[in-house]
Amino acid sequence: MSIRRVVPNIKAHQYEESRAFYTTFLGLDLAMDLGWIMTFVNSDNRSTQISVLTADPSGFHPHVSVEVTDVDTLYATAVAAGLNIVYPITDEPWGVRRFFVADPNGMIINIVSHQAVNK
Repeated sequence: MSIRRVVPNIKAHQYEESRAFYTTFLGLDLAMDLGWIMTFVNSDNRSTQISVLTADPSGFHPHVSVEVTDVDTLYATAVAAGLNIVYPITDEPWGVRRFFVADPNGMIINIVSHQAVNK
């Protein structure tokens, strides 16, 4: 299993203002906008990313997303280790498979793979 990217997830109270801040001030490109989450990327290094979200459909706010190549194996490892799974492994309608685990500090970590990667 390898990690593809690690992305901080900022909770947005000012969604549209956030878009302007990250594109205009920091010069990042808007790579995705689902209406509740936007992901901004650096055009020179597409793995450099920041996401801004208003509310995750899971009901939780994931603080960090970690994209992995094999989410199912990592889920099995987390369950076997007795880690605090706060959102079970789920195929989401926007094309990812993910689960949330709480780290020892209570931070919610979104462990995710794009479904095309899983096949």
